Amino acid sequence: MTHPHEEYRHMKALKRHNDMLGFVADAEYDVPTKCPCGGGINPEVSLCNMFPNDFDTQPERRYFTCKNFENDGLHFRTLWVFAIEDEVTKLVRRVEEMAEEIDRLKSQLYQLHHP
Repeated sequence: MTHPHEEYRHMKALKRHNDMLGFVADAEYDVPTKCPCGGGINPEVSLCNMFPNDFDTQPERRYFTCKNFENDGLHFRTLWVFAIEDEVTKLVRRVEEMAEEIDRLKSQLYQLHHP
């Protein structure tokens, strides 16, 4: 029979692991600047053709990869095109919000000068 302290320690380790998986899944949007493990992000170009029929693993595909990357689900390895697409979408949304704010401020300014 396992000692209760060992069971508790094991349960806490599993919880930390599951929490980390959640953090990675939640953070995989936009261009990553840092991996949840604390490692830096390096731009990388795939040199090999791991799976010839899989478009995502064709040679010369660009990735943002954690410098401590291990294929355990706890580190980032994001396709460059998806990260850039997320970033552009976010920027377009922000520009639209700013345009709406400018229109609102113009309207307020016009009402102040032309009562």
